[in-house]
Amino acid sequence: MEETSIVPDPTVPPTPPVPLTALLTRGDLGLRRIAGPAGGDVAIHGAHSSEMADPSPYLLGGELLLTAGAYIPEAAGPESSMDIGFDFDGYVSRIVEAGGAALGFGLAPVHDSVPGALVTACDTHGLPLLQVPPRTTFSGVARAVWQLMAQARHAELRRVTEAQQSLAAAASHPDPVPSVLGQLARRIGGWAVLYDPEGTEIATAGRTPEETVSGALRELTSVLRQPTQIGSPAPTPSSATDTVAGTRLAAYVLGAGQGFVLGVAAAGRESGDHTIASVAAVLLSLLTGEQQSGSGAARSSALVRLLLGGTPEEVAPMLGGGRWMVVHAAPHGRRLDAVAASALGAALGTALVDLTADGVRLLVAEGREVAAPAGWTLGVSAPAGPGDWPAADAQAARALARARATRTPLVRHGGRPALADLVPPDEAETHARALLAPITGAGPALAGTLRTWLSLHGSWDRTAVALSVHRNTVRQRIARCAALLGADLDDPDVRMELWFALGRL
Repeated sequence: MEETSIVPDPTVPPTPPVPLTALLTRGDLGLRRIAGPAGGDVAIHGAHSSEMADPSPYLLGGELLLTAGAYIPEAAGPESSMDIGFDFDGYVSRIVEAGGAALGFGLAPVHDSVPGALVTACDTHGLPLLQVPPRTTFSGVARAVWQLMAQARHAELRRVTEAQQSLAAAASHPDPVPSVLGQLARRIGGWAVLYDPEGTEIATAGRTPEETVSGALRELTSVLRQPTQIGSPAPTPSSATDTVAGTRLAAYVLGAGQGFVLGVAAAGRESGDHTIASVAAVLLSLLTGEQQSGSGAARSSALVRLLLGGTPEEVAPMLGGGRWMVVHAAPHGRRLDAVAASALGAALGTALVDLTADGVRLLVAEGREVAAPAGWTLGVSAPAGPGDWPAADAQAARALARARATRTPLVRHGGRPALADLVPPDEAETHARALLAPITGAGPALAGTLRTWLSLHGSWDRTAVALSVHRNTVRQRIARCAALLGADLDDPDVRMELWFALGRL
């Protein structure tokens, strides 16, 4: 293998270099290559000027070194290749050893031409030599380098951002793992493969490379799959790179201890490829992590059993058992989508999330503290067993309506014993249905408005806010309720009886 390296994931993508050809094509600079290799391109990572006879100790690597030759005797003209007291060959070789990418020699005010011995030395050591015309300042060259680097950085960020969006969209597809791999392969122009903990290919996308390349990639991923030994001086790295037969290889560990590894192979390596692959690795970690832990399979099995006629009591143990609280949540000042709903579930410590047209419903295990995150209004039911989940769902809905009406971040359903406990449930329900039949027969809007209006002590404005309707609509509905029921809704006894009845429906 060639140039094998194992590196941690960087937090920020490196600044992309500038191709030397991009500087040579700038008409305002007037640079001209007069020595060095003609084929291929050279990456410039910065510009540095120095008039020292040995600038190599001050080079970091990848620089375009600019000099006016103040340290060179005047006798060294364009045809001079003899020893004139300056070691051109040693000067150039030290620049190359220090990682210098190219040398720019400025004409005037010190020299009118580039010394021939310098041209010969650059050709010998393969260092590109540029002639800088008198009208072009070194600061102008350096500024052009930084401008081109800024443009490249902007293009890289735009490419990475677009890739992130497309990968996130792929993760929401019905078959997310192949979709993410396919999008990754297209973005890097190569091959993407997911290996399971045993090293078997479980999904691939893109054009499959030659066996030598795929075998080398499999070997590279096996290094990352090895567990960290106790007492080892360093932990197992999270990524590794290699180059085989001109193909760039990269591997990424998915999550901690899962054993899944993402492999990538591409003919070239563009700036931002590592970041794009890292984003794909994070998404695949979430997808494979849920599958590996079994929680996703358990939830899917529970859903299937419910759809096939199972009871809540049967599926509750598959969700962890115990009692649960139902939470209804509504966003304010933010977009309601699957990403926001998942983020809310993560904040409340549950993966049992249901996104509806009006808000989000969640099941939260009893005992977990529920607090309203910024930008959300919550209604929380009392803890309930599987058989009482429908009632808890209604409790959470009423609590959310009250929270929105009172502009309170969170309202919990009260759990204190009530007078309703003294009446047998069957008798209470029969009485409620008979009492409220005139308005329930006219549609759900009237009963819902009456319930909200009574819960808010007859406030027209708060009821309108809770129901997202105009206050005049509330007045009209309440007036119709009074007419259909033949009751005085200003009478506290009437309100109490109606409130009791509405709670039994």
